[in-house]
Amino acid sequence: MRAPDPSQAKRRDRSEQRTERLFADEAGIKRAADLILSGKTVSFATETVYGLGADATNSAAVAAIYAAKERPQFNPLIAHVADVSAADALVCIPPALEPLISDHWPGPLTLVLPKKSDMVSDLVTAGLSTLAVRVPARASARAMLRAVNRPVAAPSANPSGRISPTTADHVLSGLDGKIAAVLDDGPCDVGLESTILGWEDGPVLLRAGGLSVEAIETALNCSVRSTKGEAITAPGQLLSHYAPQAALRLNATQAEPEELLLRFGDGPSDWTLSPTGDLTEAAANLFAMLHRADRVATRIAVMPIPQTGLGLAINDRLNRAAAPR
Repeated sequence: MRAPDPSQAKRRDRSEQRTERLFADEAGIKRAADLILSGKTVSFATETVYGLGADATNSAAVAAIYAAKERPQFNPLIAHVADVSAADALVCIPPALEPLISDHWPGPLTLVLPKKSDMVSDLVTAGLSTLAVRVPARASARAMLRAVNRPVAAPSANPSGRISPTTADHVLSGLDGKIAAVLDDGPCDVGLESTILGWEDGPVLLRAGGLSVEAIETALNCSVRSTKGEAITAPGQLLSHYAPQAALRLNATQAEPEELLLRFGDGPSDWTLSPTGDLTEAAANLFAMLHRADRVATRIAVMPIPQTGLGLAINDRLNRAAAPR
């Protein structure tokens, strides 16, 4: 009998691990839901970034997220659900948060609240007594979540610590062959991860994101307290995160030798986050432009971004991306 050809075995392995690219139509959404229910990992678009989803009640499936991303298991995940009633079944929602939920769910807002159910795997919460939960606004995501009819754990669909994906191509560039499928629904609208809010006798900002602090304070009619504690209590709090391969320098006024300068304002350019200085436009372009720059440069400089509105979230991502690794 002829001995097996090792090269053929390798080719079979690669074909078996090929990531499906699904379209966000009825058939694609059903296929994505079926894969998640079978314990597989599927990337899907939200209004913020593409997430890497798995059945949050299945520990083996959640472990596959960590394996694909090479993500530290002390970093918790967000459970995505289709509507507020599904969130209410998982966490204890203070009545004081109801105006915020009414105004901004579905949307780019994650709430970290005490668990009221044990149905979610401890790998999702990283052993904490709280759970991060979100109702995304993207129609295809909510349709998939309704089809799954279970909470879906989903961090951003990128290798851990790298730039978050805002297109299906971004997902495939980092995770092709490591996940079952990507549900392609075009570019993300917001382009920054969700704002994460906790509650400790009042609202506590755990991560700045796609919903501004000003909008939260308007909805709640109170101020939001910020915390910079060392303990990781929510996703996205690792010091080094969202990082390109290239070295990143912030608050630059001009490029140094061999640097590519990402502008903010200062007229039109192929490398401008927003030629008019619009923070919403800059947020939507941030990760996509970092992906582009990372392909052509080994050093990237970024002009100053105002510390107001969505600028808080943009600067948070840039500071983490530039942190020592």
